[in-house]
Amino acid sequence: MRVIAGKAKGHHLKFPKGTVTRPATDLVKGAIFSVLEAIAENWERVLDLYSGSGALGIEALSRGAEHADFVDREPRCCAIIKENLVKTRLDEQAHVYCCNVNKAITFLDKEYDIILMDPPYSDTSVGDVITTLASSKITGKESVVVVTHSPRLPLSPSYASLNRIKEYRHGDSCIAIYRKEAVS
Repeated sequence: MRVIAGKAKGHHLKFPKGTVTRPATDLVKGAIFSVLEAIAENWERVLDLYSGSGALGIEALSRGAEHADFVDREPRCCAIIKENLVKTRLDEQAHVYCCNVNKAITFLDKEYDIILMDPPYSDTSVGDVITTLASSKITGKESVVVVTHSPRLPLSPSYASLNRIKEYRHGDSCIAIYRKEAVS
């Protein structure tokens, strides 16, 4: 697993073994960021939920995001995210919160431009988390929410005020893109 583009391109990232963490493949990461480069106007603040190794948030920082917050409940994952941030020299632009995603949504107080979610594919509560996210103060009208999920657990076209604007399938991964207002 490595950073595929930007100022940290080529850096290999550690990922936690023996957990439910499933790192996004380079193909899926490339697809996510190709879409984001086409539709996301602002990359100032990024939130990486269910961070695992931090690969998605680190990719965003490498590609020009100004700041990224990482959230994972597993202490081993949080330690690896911090290691990966130091290794890529992006640690000054990031903060790691080692807690449950729902808890983080309640205390984070800034609006994010891009919210990346890569939950465990077996997690059936993802829709509830997206609904909570939709009504939180961290998701604004211009926020882009990207959720990777299993095709065996399809997501709804909308959750509260978040509407799906695109969905892609890459092998055993689906990428759903949501916004508060659909853009044609």
